[in-house]
Amino acid sequence: MFTDAVKWPAIAADEIRKHVAGATQLVPTLAARAGETIEARKLLNSNVTLVRAAGLFKTIQPSRCGGYEYSLHTHIDVVEEVARGCGSTGWVVGLYQAHSWLMGLFAQSAQDDVYGSNPDATLAAVIAPRGKARETEGGYILSGFWPFCSGCHHSNWLILGEIIVDEDGEPTESGVMLIPTREAAIQDDWCVGGLAGTGSNSVVINNVFVPRHRFLSITNAINGQTPGAHLHESTLYFSAPVPTLALFIATPALGMARRALEHFKERLPGRTVSYTFNEQQLEMPTTHMEIAEAATKLDAARTLLHALVNEFELHASKREVLPFERRAKARMDIAYAVRLCLESAQTLYLASGGSGLAENSPIHQAQKDLHAVNMHGLLCLKTNLEMYGRVLLGLPANSPAI
Repeated sequence: MFTDAVKWPAIAADEIRKHVAGATQLVPTLAARAGETIEARKLLNSNVTLVRAAGLFKTIQPSRCGGYEYSLHTHIDVVEEVARGCGSTGWVVGLYQAHSWLMGLFAQSAQDDVYGSNPDATLAAVIAPRGKARETEGGYILSGFWPFCSGCHHSNWLILGEIIVDEDGEPTESGVMLIPTREAAIQDDWCVGGLAGTGSNSVVINNVFVPRHRFLSITNAINGQTPGAHLHESTLYFSAPVPTLALFIATPALGMARRALEHFKERLPGRTVSYTFNEQQLEMPTTHMEIAEAATKLDAARTLLHALVNEFELHASKREVLPFERRAKARMDIAYAVRLCLESAQTLYLASGGSGLAENSPIHQAQKDLHAVNMHGLLCLKTNLEMYGRVLLGLPANSPAI
């Protein structure tokens, strides 16, 4: 566990260790249910109950709203453990934590709407501005179609991205709006190979009224101007929004790659390699190099993400907006970290022989999940390479999400 760069208020180290240990204790059960979770195409109710009982949904949730308000370092440690047991469950836990962080940026009245009567509330989200809203008295009328809404089935609230348009249909602002999940229609359209158990179904909203206080401007948030960040004891909610949200969705990759590494090691003793003179794979120099490369890439990815948290916290503690070039670099570094995790698992997958193709192989599932993580728009390596390269060369940015 890494030491926080900024002292966290009233949180003892042993309290944090106990919290992470609670995630570790779930690993065997989550692993045993991983296949069933994939078949269900969404989180099992029993897994949600386990995670909630361990308090893991509250890792980042504001303390004023009944959460623990731990640091992003603790988020990384917790989600890595959950994803080590089940990649799909780790993905949803990571995103629920991300959205509880985002909720901390909303106005106090919006935070109270969500957590006032239910401090155990969970939020699913699609941040991309796929909906349209028009102003009306006291708020907005929202409609749209949002695919990839991970964890929507077990959420109480949705945070959905949209463009606000005027009477002529011209855009005036972009942001996210908060609505109860019951006001959305969840489509039965999540049939995929990777992250198959995440329940990342599409949601549809038709002419739903959203009170004005449940809107958060993304432009203002990127510029460090939010109505809710100052309400909290820690500086967590002053972290740069885009790279922070990217980090949240990257952290499950650590647990997925670690699961592949651990399973590869477990299956080595006594295993012979086909089309050799019964060579023991455990004794082969190629095996030593493969596992060393896989372990080193995983360690590098983890170190990179924790180093970014230190930088985020340093600027947040000073109430400084992370400089533009550093935000671009952070997005690039996060995409690179998830690619390292994929390469780590891929090395072991290719070294697993034909038996590694089995659907119930943890290595096979890890590489499928990691491919899915790497295909997320915010984590796509080539997109981030182009974005960061343009910034380094002093060219106009090709993305508003920096």
